[in-house]
Amino acid sequence: MKIFRNKPLLILLAVVMAAALTGCGGGGGGEKAPSGDSAKKITVKFSHVVAETTPKGQAAIKFKEELEKSGQFEVQLFPSSQLYGDKEELEALKANNVQLIAPSVTKLVGFVPAFQLVDMPFLFASDQAAYNFYDGPKGQELMNSLEPQGMLGLGWWPNGSKHFTNSKKPLKKPEDFKGLKFRTQSGGVLDEQFKSLGAGSQTIAFGEVYQALNNKTVDGQENTFNNIDTQKYAEVQKYMTISAHGRLDYVVLTNTTFWNSLNDEQKKLFTDAMNTASQLERQMADELNAKSFETLKNSGKMEIYTLTEEDRQAFIKALQPVYDKYTEAIGKDYIEAARNSK
Repeated sequence: MKIFRNKPLLILLAVVMAAALTGCGGGGGGEKAPSGDSAKKITVKFSHVVAETTPKGQAAIKFKEELEKSGQFEVQLFPSSQLYGDKEELEALKANNVQLIAPSVTKLVGFVPAFQLVDMPFLFASDQAAYNFYDGPKGQELMNSLEPQGMLGLGWWPNGSKHFTNSKKPLKKPEDFKGLKFRTQSGGVLDEQFKSLGAGSQTIAFGEVYQALNNKTVDGQENTFNNIDTQKYAEVQKYMTISAHGRLDYVVLTNTTFWNSLNDEQKKLFTDAMNTASQLERQMADELNAKSFETLKNSGKMEIYTLTEEDRQAFIKALQPVYDKYTEAIGKDYIEAARNSK
């Protein structure tokens, strides 16, 4: 029997072999695998283009708070175009680079023409009528019509009704619009609206509207009370007509691949959190518009006229050509459901 007498060498070899085995996975060396709750949470990126102080921004924060209570999700918020701007966010959602966005409804017209519904003049009798349509079967159907495009609607987030302003004269009846030129958010229905009233229109980016009004590129514009107030249009617009003739609203969208990866319990958590956030968003939008209206009235800078029901009916008659042209593209069923909402 052969005996090894160099014991220190044997001990050193044993230590080296043990270390090698540990490095191959026999122990806890190398980077630690994710552990605890963080390993189980699903990351949700929510990108939007406005400030956190707006109704949309506050609703996004509320959604995050509600969904994260479950312990199953981590919601990352990217307000003010920090991640994607208006032009990029839809493609980012379709690629599942983000899981939630809340674009203006008009941004969706290229995918589904029926979303032009919000631009149809004097369609909704009131803000509440619009909310009832959105929450009803046809509003939900419209919101979900983007599914073939890889997107799914989860909620309508209203911004408010639009009203006319201009620098030339009071606008009380359809013929008062003749010869004036208005800024529009987009073409299509809105161009046809002003054409039917004998006015011109020009598409101008939101951030450039004040300057366009100031230098008389256009005579007027249409917007929510809050936008008219915060964008300081009263400085360059003498007249405002309370018309509530159209709407500026958002739809919260998710990616269908992401949505289908969730189980039924997780989808319910998502939907419940969205419903809570939507209630807050509507409440804040209503309150901000009401507050801005009071600010505009109290400033004394604008002459304000509120359309009577008789005035409203005259505008509806004058704008019938818009319905003749766009009802088929939007869908008569959607138009009728919106018109009959109370």
